[in-house]
Amino acid sequence: MSDSRAADYLDRLAAFVAATRFDRLPAATVAAAKLVLLDTLGAIVAGSALPENGKLARLAAARTPHGAATLLGHRAKADPFWAALTNATAGVALEVDEGSRLGGGHPAIHVVPGALAVAEERGLDGRRLIESLVAGYEVGSRIGGATTVRTNVHSHGTWGTLSTAVAVAKLDGAPAETIREVINLAASMSPANTWTPALDGATIRNLYPGRSAFQGILAVELQRCGFTGLDNAPSDVYGTILADRFDPALAVDGLDALGRADSAPGAHRIEQNYFKLHACCRFNHFALDAVMDLRRAHRLASDDVQKVEVVTIPFVVRMSNPAPTNPLAARFSIPWAVAAALVLGRTDPVAFEAATLADARIRDLARRVEIGTDPAMSPRRADTPTARVRIVLRDGRFLEKTTTVVRGDALSPVPRDEITSKFVALAAPVLGESHARKIVDAVDEAHALDNIRALTALLTP
Repeated sequence: MSDSRAADYLDRLAAFVAATRFDRLPAATVAAAKLVLLDTLGAIVAGSALPENGKLARLAAARTPHGAATLLGHRAKADPFWAALTNATAGVALEVDEGSRLGGGHPAIHVVPGALAVAEERGLDGRRLIESLVAGYEVGSRIGGATTVRTNVHSHGTWGTLSTAVAVAKLDGAPAETIREVINLAASMSPANTWTPALDGATIRNLYPGRSAFQGILAVELQRCGFTGLDNAPSDVYGTILADRFDPALAVDGLDALGRADSAPGAHRIEQNYFKLHACCRFNHFALDAVMDLRRAHRLASDDVQKVEVVTIPFVVRMSNPAPTNPLAARFSIPWAVAAALVLGRTDPVAFEAATLADARIRDLARRVEIGTDPAMSPRRADTPTARVRIVLRDGRFLEKTTTVVRGDALSPVPRDEITSKFVALAAPVLGESHARKIVDAVDEAHALDNIRALTALLTP
């Protein structure tokens, strides 16, 4: 790729960020950003209750006792670096954070924690926060969509550093030239993360977005200090070390249409996301949608099931362990997720808790879940099946169901009330149900907040 073309895609991304203004965003984009914000806050608050995340929050507060950024779910604050790290880490712990089929990975958990922490410290208003979320989400998703990662590279945390940096630079009101410099600095600070800890259930994996949030804020500060980056850092990092291919043209495909006042509804990436309705790895969801549909339609009891045959995307060969030994590994096991869905009739966090792992019924059925793959299936496509499920019953009958786009995706949306109910279910155990419902209202009115601290004040017990 020529230097001029390299500069062009980065210049165009930076110009888009600089030009993003709340009062020019379509109403549908603003509504989507609020719903993504709410969903992400729910994931963070729920994850904050895990023991290791509680200890991390106490460490963050102790290290920066005069910080002004809230550690969500805790009665404590830290500086934005530590708050973003802590909150982002909590937000992925239960595998309920939203994501992007187009860009791969989970843009919001790489944008919200850093932007919220910096906006709170500076006392910025809700409109500034929303426009920064839209901008950071857009660029991160586009860089992700332009990247074909290597087989064992986990997208969590990779271009997340860039997502956070863009959102924070936007909060600063940075010009396009500065934003371009920040993108290049952040890209060269991208963590190299693998799938192995997730599959084994090592919770260091949850630090992936935490580290990238910390580094994204740092990238903005380094630019102020005068540090310099490569002229085309995303191509250098994603095109050589972390990925098999990086195509800058994909990063700006359709971008120009977003800058117009008459932008079509649904054009921004934050409107094309997916919400997780199962508390586990997205790659489980293709099979789980089919399993839950069959269970409801036929009133299945798990004792009726002889075995389950699942054919889905090629990657899941690595997610076929029927006997995970810890909650995180269970969230990355298709046999466990399918068996828990059939036995318990639920796929929320309870289905993957440590106590549930001892359920002999689930463990027995998980051993009878057979995994196959189809190379034509892809998690990024919406025009081909993503899973075929065949449930063989003990009486000799069998039931079949195919999934293409899962529920919760922008192409298969669920009512807003279902997402707000998900938030309340996640936040209520930490904050109380009535308190959680107040947060729903506050996020819905985020555009009218003169100071985002009015929202963060609600996010503690």
